[in-house]
Amino acid sequence: MRARVSFAILLVVCLAYFAQANDLKSLAKRATSSDNDAKSAIAQLRDAGPEGLSAILEANKELIAQHKAARDPAFLCTDEWKRVANSIDTVAAQRDAWASGLYWYTDLDQAKRAAKAQHKPILSLRLLGKLNEEYSCANSRFFRTALYANKDISEYLSKNFILHWQSVRPVPKITIDFGDGRKIERTITGNSIHYVLSSDGEVIDAIPGLYGPKTFLSLIQTDADLATKLENSADRASQLASFHLSAISLIDVHYSKDLAAVKVQPAMSISSLDKNGAAPSAKKAAPIAIGKGRVEAPILNLSMPGDAVALEDATWKKIAALHAEDAKLDPSSVSLVASKQDPAAAMRRAMSKSYVENPLLKIVSNFERSIAEDTVRNEYVLHRQIHTWLTQQPLVNLDSFNERVYAELFLTPSSDPWLGLAPANTYTALPSEGLIVSQK
Repeated sequence: MRARVSFAILLVVCLAYFAQANDLKSLAKRATSSDNDAKSAIAQLRDAGPEGLSAILEANKELIAQHKAARDPAFLCTDEWKRVANSIDTVAAQRDAWASGLYWYTDLDQAKRAAKAQHKPILSLRLLGKLNEEYSCANSRFFRTALYANKDISEYLSKNFILHWQSVRPVPKITIDFGDGRKIERTITGNSIHYVLSSDGEVIDAIPGLYGPKTFLSLIQTDADLATKLENSADRASQLASFHLSAISLIDVHYSKDLAAVKVQPAMSISSLDKNGAAPSAKKAAPIAIGKGRVEAPILNLSMPGDAVALEDATWKKIAALHAEDAKLDPSSVSLVASKQDPAAAMRRAMSKSYVENPLLKIVSNFERSIAEDTVRNEYVLHRQIHTWLTQQPLVNLDSFNERVYAELFLTPSSDPWLGLAPANTYTALPSEGLIVSQK
């Protein structure tokens, strides 16, 4: 009798599973259609969680594969592709999710419930702007390219973490209009950080800024293992303090080896507030992240008076060169870089008889070099400071700790509404010094 009951229960579960799978499959087809009910189908797939994202990715896997392998620039911007990509992004809550296949929660309580149910840690991203928008802060865009699109990282995150992101504040944007139809549109200033949290939301570690794919994967693997060990620990604070103390020692060993290899002694200092207690300027914040700094520095130098942003540091370049392999992009990431290039310009280059070198190779090479520089500076300076703070106070409030990170490490305190872009006591010859606060 019991065997019959068990079989009946198993049959019901199986039928329910296949019914849900078929339902998600149907929703996935509707989600990318031009029908009026596409929006409703997308919302239902979003509510279904990672399974909903898997369904829409599976339904469009051939188109995604064609997009990744596209050689015809015109293919990259068809109406069909835009509709499919936007649908996938909405379900995932991440821009360019067709390349990452990652599902993100935007509510931390929901993420914690999922983490507890699946016995997984949480990777929580804090950023300026929103991860599901093209114009989030520069580092978060680089994460989408170099980290989330990376095949090994994507697979590891999907299997071992619950993902969550939260916007710290809107990202500043700037437009330079040349008056003849040409414009430069960029985000300006801001930084991002990944928090590894236990399933109940306690801080395990914090990984500041951009890292090379291999280094990032190694860090999250170590943190995931630690989170698993601490899940049922009665002495979590002591074990966390010990972990962060060991991490500091390991960083110092690696740093000493790198110094010996390059035969120089760089100055490594990060200051927060100046002597008068004023908030740091955006120029001081820009060099902290090399990759985004290279994007932002020309605009900062034009728009803000004073000394130019100093980004070049021969010592850090030499140290970064020792770790160049850790910053290499995999084919999936390179494909995403290619998809961001101007199709019309690519077509003109392809048709030109004088065209010799693929500029994409140069773009990727320069990006990898800046990633390598970011990696060593973030690990040896910023991450070391985070480990020090967490050694001193291993159990911290996430929001309060994030406030400290943005104020003291990223030099963009929440107390400054202008993010260092409007230094005090500076004359601009404009009404109200060009500062406008619109009433919403």
